[in-house]
Amino acid sequence: MNAHLAQSRRFVITLGLLTAVAALTVDLSLPAIPAMVDALNTTLSRGQQIVGVFMFGMSLGQIPSGLASDRFGRIPILYAGMGLFVFAACVAATADDMELLLIARFVQGFGAASAIVVSRAVVRDISSGKDAARLMSLMTMIFTAAPVIAPSIGALLVSNWNWRAPFIVITICGFALLFGIRSNLVETHVPDASEHPLRQLVSSFREYFSHRQSIFGLLLLILPPAGFMSVIAVSAALTVEIYGFSITEYGIIFACAGLSILAGSAVNRWLVGRFDVMQLIKLGVALIFASSAQLAIIAWLDSAPFWWVWACVCLYMFTIAILMPNATVLALDPLPKIAGVASSIIGTTQNAVGASGAILGALIYDGSVRNAVIIMATAGTVTAGIFLFRPLIVPEPLVHHRDELARD
Repeated sequence: MNAHLAQSRRFVITLGLLTAVAALTVDLSLPAIPAMVDALNTTLSRGQQIVGVFMFGMSLGQIPSGLASDRFGRIPILYAGMGLFVFAACVAATADDMELLLIARFVQGFGAASAIVVSRAVVRDISSGKDAARLMSLMTMIFTAAPVIAPSIGALLVSNWNWRAPFIVITICGFALLFGIRSNLVETHVPDASEHPLRQLVSSFREYFSHRQSIFGLLLLILPPAGFMSVIAVSAALTVEIYGFSITEYGIIFACAGLSILAGSAVNRWLVGRFDVMQLIKLGVALIFASSAQLAIIAWLDSAPFWWVWACVCLYMFTIAILMPNATVLALDPLPKIAGVASSIIGTTQNAVGASGAILGALIYDGSVRNAVIIMATAGTVTAGIFLFRPLIVPEPLVHHRDELARD
């Protein structure tokens, strides 16, 4: 069994860093947007789309990555995806016009998809149930370092050099992750390419959607990313333009949201050993509703002290670290044989909706507090509503295939 890999510090840290690829790429580049907009002679709305197009690229890349990792193994697909990521990162760092930069960000996202999908699939390869939830929480704590420190580092890089500096650092990080894959990871999946790729993909989809538990987990995972990505996309404008903070202060403020994820991950890791997955999901839903309901009030008022707005955002992010790892385990547990495709289904829907939230947030932003928080308020409220329909969606007992792990 490969279950012992969950105890390997280098193995788990590398998985955590791979899950941080998206957060690092997005958050490190956020402080560069205002200077980038001026340098490339474009609009703020257009510049903010570097978040959404990256997420769309990552969304489209996940199904191919998941299927390929089931067919050919986890490690080869990681090499291919991260190699593409590094190439596109080099293009983005040297782009002289907005269109080329957006194309490069899309390709970056497509390549980064392998890191996100394969990391989740590896967790299912080597663990299940509470063990998987504990490992997911630990990985979340690791990748939380990205949103905590990346905006501050990005702001520092832009202040001391120029808007290209964060994009160059992203490229360097890509090369470092390629080295980490080679040094710290091993194959955890027995490849199965016995079927035609299209037939295998169709049968994997059919298997996924035959489990109500997996469908319910997916429904809980869909909308929260739209909420936090919409605020991430306009966070610089919200803090700098509306509330008058400096770009350096913005980096510190944004780090508070990252620290909230870190705190939520630590709490979740402690709670996993004491409560079952569904109880933790219930806690996450209650907290996300508390956050989104307040944001709905702020949107209705179209005015609020900054501390209230950002406290609600931080509570939302705290909740993400509890709700999403447990909902992911809930969705993947019945599907040990198709973990790659199952992970890609989750990732594709998450990132498609997240990208839509980021782009819609950028498009509707008009300098008002209402339009800056309305998507997050809606996403959290609807997620809580979905949970209330659980008895109709998944009435049967939860499934845990503890003995069906990847073989050495």
